[in-house]
Amino acid sequence: MLPMNDGGAISALVCGALFGYVLENAGFGSPTKLTAQFKLTDWSVFKVMFTAIVVAAGGLWLLKLAGLLNPDQVFVPTALLMAAAIGGVLVGSGFAIGGYCPGTSVVGLFSGRLDAGVFIVGLLLGTFVFAGLYGPAIEAVMAMGEIETGDTFTDAWGTPEWAIMAALGAALVGVFMAGSWFERRGKGLVTAEQAVAGASTQAPSR
Repeated sequence: MLPMNDGGAISALVCGALFGYVLENAGFGSPTKLTAQFKLTDWSVFKVMFTAIVVAAGGLWLLKLAGLLNPDQVFVPTALLMAAAIGGVLVGSGFAIGGYCPGTSVVGLFSGRLDAGVFIVGLLLGTFVFAGLYGPAIEAVMAMGEIETGDTFTDAWGTPEWAIMAALGAALVGVFMAGSWFERRGKGLVTAEQAVAGASTQAPSR
């Protein structure tokens, strides 16, 4: 946290404003950007977010190696695999249908997009409905697949941290390669469709 906060509130607002500014300037405030990711025609969102994950992981690892970071001071959520899987499907479906994630919806709203406001209302309603329905049955499902031996790969399975970082780096390269291939393929299909459409409009009528 920045040394100017009250329990982290001020630093959270500052970081949130800066994050929103970057998202808007990157074009992520547009719902078409996110839906294009699900169509595999524009991998900008995946590339940016995954790069941020790898850079943050690498930075934390290097700070730990340098003795500047105590890993016990970094909060790691409990590893609940079933909850993560169900939540990923539901949240991902919301992304694909609405064209926003929670962060980009706020950016879209402040950019004057009415559909972003509708998305935020739905997000809040869904949150309150889930909180109201949450009980022993849902809690039991969410607790399935809990990794009790640890919340990180190293703690749970003894995977060396350097191996995890190497895997993340390889995955990042793979993401950029796959993304570039799909984007080139998508542009080629669009060009072909435009050529067919142009030929049909220029064909003489009988």
